[in-house]
Amino acid sequence: MDRPDFYRFHQGDRVLPFEASEYEARLADLRAAMEDNGMTACVFTSMHNIAYYSGFLYCAFGRPYGLVVTETDCVTISAGIDAAQPWRRSFGDSITYTDWQRHNYWRAIKSVTGAGAVIGIEADHLTLAQRDLLEDFLEPAVTLDIAPATMAQRMRKSEAEIALIRAGANVADVGGYAIRDAVREGAREIDVAMAGRDAMELEIAKRFPDAEYRDTWVWFQSGINTDGAHNPVTARKLQRGDILSLNTFPMISGYYTALERTMFVGEVDEASLKIWEANVAAHEYGMSLLKPGVSCAEVTEKINAFFAERDLLQYRTFGYGHSFGVLSHYYGREAGLELREDIDTVLEPGMVISMEPMLTIPEGQPGAGGYREHDILVINEEGNENITGYPYGPEFNVVG
Repeated sequence: MDRPDFYRFHQGDRVLPFEASEYEARLADLRAAMEDNGMTACVFTSMHNIAYYSGFLYCAFGRPYGLVVTETDCVTISAGIDAAQPWRRSFGDSITYTDWQRHNYWRAIKSVTGAGAVIGIEADHLTLAQRDLLEDFLEPAVTLDIAPATMAQRMRKSEAEIALIRAGANVADVGGYAIRDAVREGAREIDVAMAGRDAMELEIAKRFPDAEYRDTWVWFQSGINTDGAHNPVTARKLQRGDILSLNTFPMISGYYTALERTMFVGEVDEASLKIWEANVAAHEYGMSLLKPGVSCAEVTEKINAFFAERDLLQYRTFGYGHSFGVLSHYYGREAGLELREDIDTVLEPGMVISMEPMLTIPEGQPGAGGYREHDILVINEEGNENITGYPYGPEFNVVG
């Protein structure tokens, strides 16, 4: 019996999130960076870069996946368990490796790169074990880190990307309204979260009938569970006067968007209202700062000063915003575009960034809980465009 190390299994129609011209433009920019750095091939291993350059978003489940880009080729490397799905969902060629013998993944990669090449890698993703195997199988002349260049490229969105992100923001709003309708005393966090998630998945399927549907989710937190931004959903029952944190996260073809709002069940006490209004004011101030030519650090320092003047800075829990695009809660992060003190990136038209100040008041203090508002903004020549539609603040979000 012939047991190949790898093969090509191509069947079905190709379905991609973007037109071929979008991927051709991305690859042209990548190849220019490769030429500048003397690289003859790049071996990508991360979900975000493989999806960005090919359209294919893999599910590893303990198996390695890859994308090899050379001067002429763009080839996904996938496991046999996925059959032809990677080819149907990727731009360019696709090779399937078998498990008849160990490390056929690297044999498939070598069939594209050859031996002795100058290889670009993602130093922030490639494990030490896989780095050793790369050295053994590909015998590169040298390996260089391409990750910073790819991150810089991903931070500047195309018109097609912005259109998809805009649609995602609309879907997040749909989830927000569904959650608002589901909030009532006695409801469980999980029940409210499912209402938001189901509404978003139905909306995505309506807007994108040819997409793959996965990973849309909701974090809906109440009471003490609001203290952290990423606290999981529980079965806690809502009580009158509870602080709530609404967080909807639609995923469309690897592109994540978000809506986050502070809410209260039925009524809000005076101490909580004061904190909430201060955070809303910081949110509005922060959005006004997002414009071309301003650095992430400058925006951060100004919001810090705003909170410090109100004796609230000590309750800040994290930076004030981050980039959007091919990223998720379990892969990808454009760390060069975050609103933090240590990020000097200057905002440019075409960047997409959130404004999301959060204050956490410890349990036992007046106004205890986590307060967070989150909007998505597209930087343009004039300043920014807010593509989030769901209202923020006490007037709309004291519900149930």
